[in-house]
Amino acid sequence: MIQTEEASIRKVIFHKVNVQEDKISLSDELCDFLNEDEADILKKTFLKPFQGEYSQHRFCHEYDIELNALYKLSKAIYQGENFIEYSQNIGQHLKTVSKHPNIKDGDLFVIHFDNIIVNDAYCEALAVVKVENKDTFIETELKGHKSAHLDFRQGINTRKMEKGALIVFTPEPFTVLVIDNVKQGTEYWQTDFLSVEPVKNEYHQTHQFLGIAKEFVTSQLLDDVEISRADQIDLLNRSVDYFKTNETFDKADFEKNVFSNSAVIDSFRRFDSNYREENEIELQDNFEISKQAVRKQAKIFKSVLKLDTNFHVYIHGRRDMIEQGIDENGRKFYKIFYENES
Repeated sequence: MIQTEEASIRKVIFHKVNVQEDKISLSDELCDFLNEDEADILKKTFLKPFQGEYSQHRFCHEYDIELNALYKLSKAIYQGENFIEYSQNIGQHLKTVSKHPNIKDGDLFVIHFDNIIVNDAYCEALAVVKVENKDTFIETELKGHKSAHLDFRQGINTRKMEKGALIVFTPEPFTVLVIDNVKQGTEYWQTDFLSVEPVKNEYHQTHQFLGIAKEFVTSQLLDDVEISRADQIDLLNRSVDYFKTNETFDKADFEKNVFSNSAVIDSFRRFDSNYREENEIELQDNFEISKQAVRKQAKIFKSVLKLDTNFHVYIHGRRDMIEQGIDENGRKFYKIFYENES
């Protein structure tokens, strides 16, 4: 559990990365903020996305962790080396790995924080955030109490982060929280720049298995078993309900209670095995369920039955209250039963 409410900013700087021209503009000075209100805006912008329980990563390297560039650079800052110089080195490292033509230009922020709380322990942390997209803001002003003036400016949206990492200086190789919300057809942020791997805790296990279950039901199941869209949605709902109503996960119990049918279970086991192998995912068959991961994953489990362009039916359970058929004129229909109207 990461808590950032008591965090304070020690230093902040940003550099401009121009990927298209293969250059970077490096700042030689720290950024100033004038008061506590401005400090709170900075903390909200760069820390709030990491609050609470989150998928944790750690630095890695194929041969030697000391060869991981960002690990060494962030460690040097933690040990008291020149912040400006090593933030510039972080910027140079980002420019070096930003070779894919789809990667956007952006501002790279490096912020040194104190008082990040991890498991009741106070830690220093380093936020490394790349802002690739800016919003347009309108400033209004009345000049001389009569003349209305509009000023259009480009700025950072404080409620949205695209690419970021919070390196918390826990015991080495440190704890890294990763945000990568904008996919540009390349893995440069997590693989090339950060070089991190997920910590296989309960959040990771829950998140990954729910993702596999969703991918199976929405992509593979229709190829192996004849199933209606309503039954497909029912399986998605039952998958999420299993994780919501249980404290621990047992794979055999999940298969029995969610899929029931032996043919569906066999299909899922083949898909699960192949998916883990192809994506190099290691999961246990028994683990503690992370409720935070369930809440996050449940948002992408679609429970909408779309009928032509006329109707959308939201199904949240009770598959036994829905009947599907074809009338004497060949028109398809769903019959929905209910007890109360609200």
